[in-house]
Amino acid sequence: QVQFVESGGGTVQPGGSLRLSCARSGSISSIYTMGWYRQAPGKERELVARIYNNGITNYADSVKGRFTISRDNAKNTVYLQMNSLKTEDTAVYYCNVVTIGGNYWGQGTEVTVSS
Repeated sequence: QVQFVESGGGTVQPGGSLRLSCARSGSISSIYTMGWYRQAPGKERELVARIYNNGITNYADSVKGRFTISRDNAKNTVYLQMNSLKTEDTAVYYCNVVTIGGNYWGQGTEVTVSS
């Protein structure tokens, strides 16, 4: 059974940095995209960043220039480097992987940006 486990969340002051990881266990069919979504309290889940199997990336306007998505195929892991964090980045962050066989979600990791 395929699982995706996120890590790296925590509490940080505004202007700080965090690096989220999403590690896959188990085999999986062809991957189309790997990405990160987030859901803040009282808000809908939104796309933060996504990387396609050809390496193309896209980002939400609110995080462009501050966040970077990357992947390590050898480690079956996708990362989200978050710099210059703002209070409005506070949310639960979810890893998402879209494959030919289905759509997978991690359990989420909480990020709190507070002074």
